[in-house]
Amino acid sequence: MKRLFLSAILTAAASPLWAHPGHDHADAGFGAGFSHPLHGADHILAMVAVGLWAASVGGRALWALPAAFVGAMVMGFGVALGGMTLPLVEPMILGSVIVLGLALALAMRLSLAASAAIVALFGVFHGFAHGQEMGAGGAAAFGAGFALATAMLHAGGVALGATLVRELEGRRGRLIMRGLGAGAVLGGVVLALG
Repeated sequence: MKRLFLSAILTAAASPLWAHPGHDHADAGFGAGFSHPLHGADHILAMVAVGLWAASVGGRALWALPAAFVGAMVMGFGVALGGMTLPLVEPMILGSVIVLGLALALAMRLSLAASAAIVALFGVFHGFAHGQEMGAGGAAAFGAGFALATAMLHAGGVALGATLVRELEGRRGRLIMRGLGAGAVLGGVVLALG
């Protein structure tokens, strides 16, 4: 199972596809930053999958995985604003949907550090893309907006996952979460082919 997971990460990195067709924001304020993650299926699927995966693991992962993603995303945003470049940005964003969905679908049980490193890796690329897409103007306001929206999507995933585990007596809820993970993988494939 770990080999399949590693294969998915490597496949995502090698993919030549583009998740972001270039939607620069003329208004780089808080509202533009907040709305950006809510307008892309790639963002929504990946960010909710982080929350669901955190809920399926439980314990410290409930806060550590979302925090790792948001922290790394802010760092990636800063890298883009600093004028540096990252290779494979778009393939990694698309790959994040597939890999995070796969982690959930396979009920991956990695160490907390390994899980946080995986979500942080993808967070850097999501943040970098936000930084590249930002128009002229308030980087701090735009960054605060997309960080808050991302945290809210993570929180929604955590809340949904925790509810499924608690309300559906564990096993059934976990099966539903695995189905949601498979749905994210399918969504990522559709985005890749689209």
